[in-house]
Amino acid sequence: VRVANELGAGNGKGARFATIVSVATSTAVGLVFWSLIIGFHDKIALIFSTSQVIQEAVNRLCILLSFSILLNSVQPVLSGVAVGSGWQALVAYVNIGTYYIIGIPCGLILGWIFEFGVQVCSTILCFYWLLCKSQLALSRG
Repeated sequence: VRVANELGAGNGKGARFATIVSVATSTAVGLVFWSLIIGFHDKIALIFSTSQVIQEAVNRLCILLSFSILLNSVQPVLSGVAVGSGWQALVAYVNIGTYYIIGIPCGLILGWIFEFGVQVCSTILCFYWLLCKSQLALSRG
């Protein structure tokens, strides 16, 4: 909203500053949770279960979880900035395209053919984030 307000007021520098502050704040929050998950990877499962099998599975997935949280803390901010800049249609096409054209086929291939199972979700989420970020960079010119 801040970016849209600044652009509406004709203040390009203010919009740029609002974008930088939003991305930096979101990244800082993502890094805090990334650190917590990396630091307590062997204890996180105890919140939900005392089963040894579940604890081992969660421990194996903590690296993917931590990077998914880190990347997913920035992606919605970048989408919000793009929408605030008047690129709603582009954001919609990128989101729909990456989900249906890339996400679902990759999930099917990685999940069933390569038997990655649960790890597929985090892998696709990271790939989706990279695509959205690169599309935003390309649209800026």
